[in-house]
Amino acid sequence: MQFNKYSIVAISIIVPLVVASLLFFVSSKADVGSWVHYLPKLNVTINSLTALLLIVALIMIKQGRESAHRKLMLTALALGTIFLISYITYHASRPSTVFGDVNHDRTVSETEMAAIGNWRLVYLILLLSHILVAVIGLPLVLTAVYHGIKDNRKAHKKIVRFTYPVWMFIAVSGIMVYFLISPYY
Repeated sequence: MQFNKYSIVAISIIVPLVVASLLFFVSSKADVGSWVHYLPKLNVTINSLTALLLIVALIMIKQGRESAHRKLMLTALALGTIFLISYITYHASRPSTVFGDVNHDRTVSETEMAAIGNWRLVYLILLLSHILVAVIGLPLVLTAVYHGIKDNRKAHKKIVRFTYPVWMFIAVSGIMVYFLISPYY
């Protein structure tokens, strides 16, 4: 598939639909082995590297080092693709982890709720904002990359003003979501 505006629209629609279907509509999970338990750790590592790459890429472009900037941003995009494959693989094979579910019975009892207090609300707000911004951010990132590849500097600079902080929020909030939910894996 050629990378163009139509593929950006298609990817921006298909990816959230696939993820939503895995999370909310697919009840039977594929048994691909126990190795998938390592994927959340891989995902937080990818998000951490992505955040780091975004920071270094910003420094590079501010220093006028366009080639280094381009390589870093394409690496961040590749990491995002690997993250997405890993995330889909994990959620296709494992039920979602429930925040606060210490005994892993897929419900949060009154005792468990009392133990976590307001942290569940904090987690859910962070998770929902992460998901919403990720859905909005996907077409922004792809459009920014498209204009960067096409060397359409004016359009690239214009969209990156919004895309960069959105992408950074997605990466950092993904890290925060992981550290909040990881005790319940």
